[in-house]
Amino acid sequence: MSWGRINHPSEVVEVGQELEVFVLDVNLEKERISLGLKQKQQNPWDEIELKYPKGARVRGKVVNLLPYGAFVQLEEGVEGLVHVSEISWTKRLARAADALNVGDEVEAVVLNVNKSEQKISLGIRQTEANPWDDVAAKYPIGSRVKGSVRNFTNYGAFVELEEGVDGMIHVSDMSWARKINHPNEILKKGDEVEAVVLEVSPENQRISLGLKQAQEDPWAGISNRYQIGQLIKGKVSKLASFGAFIELEEGVDGLVHISQISDDHVAKIRDVLQPGQEVEARVIKIDPVDRRIGLSIKAAKLSDEEFVVDDSMLEGLRPGEDLVDLAGAFDAALSSADNAPEEWSPGASKAEEAEEASDEKSEEA
Repeated sequence: MSWGRINHPSEVVEVGQELEVFVLDVNLEKERISLGLKQKQQNPWDEIELKYPKGARVRGKVVNLLPYGAFVQLEEGVEGLVHVSEISWTKRLARAADALNVGDEVEAVVLNVNKSEQKISLGIRQTEANPWDDVAAKYPIGSRVKGSVRNFTNYGAFVELEEGVDGMIHVSDMSWARKINHPNEILKKGDEVEAVVLEVSPENQRISLGLKQAQEDPWAGISNRYQIGQLIKGKVSKLASFGAFIELEEGVDGLVHISQISDDHVAKIRDVLQPGQEVEARVIKIDPVDRRIGLSIKAAKLSDEEFVVDDSMLEGLRPGEDLVDLAGAFDAALSSADNAPEEWSPGASKAEEAEEASDEKSEEA
């Protein structure tokens, strides 16, 4: 009846109407004659590549919506499909119906034409500039930016820098002073934050941001403020099965291993130390590169002349426990003193999580 889409014959013909038609087939056995009405007109797909070349801008009406896309009628008998991924540069749409309605007049760009299969691929987002084309120039590495926390994943927070452009702050780039297990420990949705651009990847639509990099690093110049043998005073900030963390200053903690608390045997840390308790200790090891400081309460009882760092002082300290690694040690400290593991793990790396980032960004919408 028509080269175009019809739902019922009454849209084209009515009872009693005289028609001129083409005979398409005669079946004597079934006593049937097949007729064609649309054949009186030229097939609009015959010269489709000339009428709708790749890259051409076209206008049409949305005639059907499916989860994966929208069908747009360009003329009678010619429809193009706008896939859901080609609707917007910035909105992460699960369904075409989230952005379009049947009957909408839209402008699109021809992406591909397949005459043999009578298919035209269209893109609506191509009628607008892609905001990610200019991100490298607008957000150079090392620049400071401000934005609003829009959403969380287990490993970071998405910060909206402008409409359609998000940056991600990985949990390892949120604090100099502590290990962050989930971004909601220090951030809330809607928070305005200032961060530093660490990496820009326009092709992957990804900007990596650092929250801690926008703040002064408390470990800068740590060797100038603390020396081996120095007596210090601080408050117990956390307890773990292997020792106690002592806050020396904002963002800097040292670790007293259980073997360096008392000359007497200590079975449980909580029996001799409590969070908030002020203690005096000596610095027995400093590693500014790995951000670690080892302390000894036992050595604080010695005079300056008597104090010597020897193997017996460090004998009970295994790598990973003798010093404070602020990228990972607090995981162990947060577990109970009785059940906490003897060694802590720094957790999943950014490299392991980078492959998941794009999927998370799509799913979180």
